Amino acid sequence: MDFQEFLKYVPKVLEVTLPASEAHYKMASLTRIESMKNLKISSVNPKSAAVMMLFYPKKGRTHLVLIVRNSYEGVHSAQIAFPGGKYESKDENFQNTALRETHEEIGITPEIIEVIMPFTNLYIQPSNFMVYPFLGICREEIIFIPDSNEVANIIELPLLDFLSDELIVSVKLSTSYATDIDIPAFKINEHIVWGATAMMLSELKEVLKMVL
Repeated sequence: MDFQEFLKYVPKVLEVTLPASEAHYKMASLTRIESMKNLKISSVNPKSAAVMMLFYPKKGRTHLVLIVRNSYEGVHSAQIAFPGGKYESKDENFQNTALRETHEEIGITPEIIEVIMPFTNLYIQPSNFMVYPFLGICREEIIFIPDSNEVANIIELPLLDFLSDELIVSVKLSTSYATDIDIPAFKINEHIVWGATAMMLSELKEVLKMVL
């Protein structure tokens, strides 16, 4: 989709009632859905993090950026994610966390990101994080400067590809909470996007389909 055309629809996003868990559950395993329904957040005292769902023009076409995390000893090693990370005490709020981490991870300065609105926060049980996603846009073409310590690769996903249901697949995976289970996922080129990122993508996709 032409980026200038996309910008005309952005204000309409603010009028949408977020589908929240209804959209999240579409990209979650049955095991995860049951655990989320039965969970009392107050009992787990989660850490906080924030991510940026960032749209921008590339050769005039609208794209969404995702990152491939480096391999490390942790539950999110080598996974596909939005740029973002852990809340720090110096952050004024979760939006500032998302902006700061986006700058640190892929080199995009906060000054050129227009934050449109927050989306529904999502609890990630394996790492005990509550993640706060934000929708943002850059109105100009950008050059990514990935942090080699955290980011193995950058995925530039065209909006029209993202909106296609052909990206949605079912894969069999072993996770931190279950072995050899069927999980809905997005297949983006050679990458399989599942878990929390897929659930946040699902809400984003549902909202965009309401306004585009």
